[in-house]
Amino acid sequence: MRFLVTGATGSVGRRVVDHLLARGADDVVALTVDPERAALPAGVRVVRGTVTRPAVLQEALRGVDRLYLAPSPATAERVVTAARHAGVGRVVDLSGEPESWWGAVTAAVEACGLPWTHLWPGDFTENALLWAPQVRERCTVREPWPDAVSAPVALDDVAEVAAAALLGEGHEGRALSLTGPQVLTRRDLAAALGRALGRDVPFVRVDRDEAVEALAAAMGEDAAWYVDTVLAGFAEGGAVTTSVVQEVTGRPATTFEEWARRNAGAFRR
Repeated sequence: MRFLVTGATGSVGRRVVDHLLARGADDVVALTVDPERAALPAGVRVVRGTVTRPAVLQEALRGVDRLYLAPSPATAERVVTAARHAGVGRVVDLSGEPESWWGAVTAAVEACGLPWTHLWPGDFTENALLWAPQVRERCTVREPWPDAVSAPVALDDVAEVAAAALLGEGHEGRALSLTGPQVLTRRDLAAALGRALGRDVPFVRVDRDEAVEALAAAMGEDAAWYVDTVLAGFAEGGAVTTSVVQEVTGRPATTFEEWARRNAGAFRR
């Protein structure tokens, strides 16, 4: 069985490749814009291309049975149409609820006529890396809403769910809401990061403009969007957890504490 992983050097796609191989897949094709620098494992066939340019996908799709679709709302419809014409039998996509920015991917996949599985993550654990510059410089986290909540899920967990859904049966027609194992406030996350670093990382409540300034070192001009949409959404509450990661992969979802210990070096000077 042949698998095509699009966005194969991206934050999720690269991990999907690894998990497919770890679970026994022996015919993996990786789509990337820069094959020479991809450094993908031996045995993976690397094809130059991107989902943002569906017209160049013909070679990558040849003989493919199952497709991991990286999110590209503007071109998703053309990519899945090309996949259907190429004889692909199943799509596992990284997308989101219909009303979200990634909803266009969900709609395109459902309309294409192929069996599908949606992966709908909420907050990514790795978004905590946006704090790294201010933690290194000031050893604080500065945001407006200390009690805003989410249930962050690790990118590696998302990728392993994708690989398991591609290889296994029984997930067709399902939208898998992916979360970590705990609902945590922003203050909780800062405290957990401090424990991983062995020192206090206080949460300092600041206004919207100060938060944008604090995040700009990591996000540039996207900092305002992040504060006004993502963080403001967390402040509205309503976060819940699901057991999907464990149900699909057979292991518990990664806790934020575990992730923080593994990635503490990113927050040190």
